[in-house]
Amino acid sequence: MKILIIGSGGREHAIGKKISENKKVDKIYFAKGNGGTASLGENIDIKPEDIEKLRDFALKEKIDLTIVGTEVPLTLGIVDIFNKSGLKIFGADKAGAKLEGSKSFAKAFMKKYGIPTASYEVFEDEKQAISYISSAKFPVVIKADGLAAGKGVIIAENFDVAKQAIKDIMVDKVFGEQGNKVVIEEFLQGKEVSLLCFTDSKTIVPMVSASDYKKAYDNDKGLNTGGMGCISPSPYYLDGSCDFIAKKTLEGIKKEGFDVRGIVYIGLIMTDDGAKVLEYNMRFGDPETEVLLIRLKTDLLDIIQSSLQQKLDEKEIKWYDKSAVTVIMASQGYPGEPKKGSIIKINEYIDDTFVYHCGTKLEKGNYVANGGRVLAISALGEDIKQAKQLCYKQIENIDFPNSFYRKDIGELK
Repeated sequence: MKILIIGSGGREHAIGKKISENKKVDKIYFAKGNGGTASLGENIDIKPEDIEKLRDFALKEKIDLTIVGTEVPLTLGIVDIFNKSGLKIFGADKAGAKLEGSKSFAKAFMKKYGIPTASYEVFEDEKQAISYISSAKFPVVIKADGLAAGKGVIIAENFDVAKQAIKDIMVDKVFGEQGNKVVIEEFLQGKEVSLLCFTDSKTIVPMVSASDYKKAYDNDKGLNTGGMGCISPSPYYLDGSCDFIAKKTLEGIKKEGFDVRGIVYIGLIMTDDGAKVLEYNMRFGDPETEVLLIRLKTDLLDIIQSSLQQKLDEKEIKWYDKSAVTVIMASQGYPGEPKKGSIIKINEYIDDTFVYHCGTKLEKGNYVANGGRVLAISALGEDIKQAKQLCYKQIENIDFPNSFYRKDIGELK
C-alpha cells in the first residue's frame, strides 16, 4: 500500500510511525513532512492547504489511503474532493469539519443536541461585544470564531483585558478573517481532559483519555501554546464517564448528515457541575497523538480501514495497560517568534522512549530547528511517574541549543 499523510508536525510523525508497523505498507509520503518523517518515507513539497495539488498527486501516484493530520485541509473540503475522485481518505467532510472550523457553529450544534457546554454569546460587531462585556461576570473567555492554530482563545480577567482582546481579534485582525466573529463564553473552572474518538458516522469509539499542558512554562505560567506536554491516562477522568457525550455527538453527526470517517476530538473540562465540552477538533490532537498512539495495541491501519468501510462496530480496539508521558522541546521565543536554525543532536535513544519531530528540517545531514514546537519526547511506563522519568532521561541525551521545555509534565496537582 501507498499512504499519504498530510501535515508537518509531531502528530504526523507519530501517525507515520504507527502506520509503518503494518506489513502491507510499502511507501509513506508526507506533505510536507519534516526532518523526522524523512526517515519513514518521502516528504513532498505540497502545502496541506493545496488540496487540488494533493488530489492530483494522489491520483498520479495511485495512493491507496490518505490520512489528514492537520485541520486546514479538512475545513477546505479535501475529503469531499478526494471522495469525488474515488480516492480513499480518512477525515471529516467539509460540513463535519465546520465543528472545528467555526466555534459559533460548534456551540450551536452542542446546544441543539443537548451537549453540556459553557453558556455563550456570538458577536459580529465589535461595539456590541464590548457592550456585552461591560456587564459580564469576570473572568470571561473570548474566542476568535475560526481556526487560529490553538492561539485564538483569551481568558480575560477584567474588562480592560477583554476589551483589548475584542479589538485585537475584530479590529486589528490578529487572526485575519478567522476573527470576523467572536464567541464570548462563561469561564469554567476544572481540569481539562482530551477524549479522542474513532468514528465512521455510524459508530463512535472513545480512545483512552489524555490531558495536555497548554501554558508555556512550569506551574501553568506564561501564554497559551499548542501544547507543551501530555499524559495518558488522564488522572482527572473515569473511563466511560463521558461516553454519553460521544454518543450525543454521534447523534448530531448522523442527523446533520455529516460524513465523518475519521477522528472526533472532544475537549472536556471536568467542573463541579459535571463534564462540559470546551471544543471539538475533527482530527488527531497534537501533542495527544504522540502520547496516545504509543499506547495503541490494535493496528492503526486496520482501524482506519474499518472506519472507511463503516465497519467500526466489528472492530475491537485494544490498548496497552501502561501510562505515557510526552514533553515538548520548543525553540526560545515560542509561542511568539521562535528562534530557528539550531542544530539538534540526539546522542542516545533510551528504551521505551520515542523522539517525534514537530518542527525540524534536514540540512546537510543535520536536524535543524525549524519551528516553535520542535521535538515531542514520549515514553511508556508502568505508571505516569515511571514514564515521566524515562521522558526526562531521554531529554538529557538531546543537545538542542536555544530550546526550553516544561519540567513539570506528569506532576499531578
